Amino acid sequence: MQPIRLFGDPVLRTAAEIVTDFDKQLRGLVADLTETMLDAPGSGLAAPQIGVGLRVFTYHIDEDQCGHLVNPVLHFPSEEDQDGPEGCLSLPGLTFDCRRREHVVAHGQNMHGDPVTVEGTALLSRCIQHESDHLDGVMFIDRLDPQTRREAMRAIREAEWSGLAAPTVKVSPHPLRGLGL
Repeated sequence: MQPIRLFGDPVLRTAAEIVTDFDKQLRGLVADLTETMLDAPGSGLAAPQIGVGLRVFTYHIDEDQCGHLVNPVLHFPSEEDQDGPEGCLSLPGLTFDCRRREHVVAHGQNMHGDPVTVEGTALLSRCIQHESDHLDGVMFIDRLDPQTRREAMRAIREAEWSGLAAPTVKVSPHPLRGLGL
């Protein structure tokens, strides 16, 4: 399990790099993301949330809707939106209503480099959009209406975890080619 980076950590505002090496290190990252997400517990976790600047996320809505996606590209088959509560493991304990697309189709790869398509509505759609945003350095509070965003920022400032020091990160002895933070 890895420490989850909290709001304010610069890695959460940095766009992640495209994965080009589908190797043992990537499979280890997917395992770390999955274990950390399930332990938290959360519905999804993106690599930047554990300090790794790669375009990878895991998701677990229920036993039939779980997995991971590498280098996702999203398409929206309809203009229909959904409103609903959304939270984030990088903003522990806080939830705000956020507008997302109701239906998403995500194309990407699995940890072995094979093509994968994940299609979802409702909570799965929300999760895929949320985690993909993390890969672009976007947090769900950026998508809130102005009044709700003000409330969210106030709640963040008042949260007991706000202002905590960033977690200590061990430096890997393996070459990361600048992709690990």
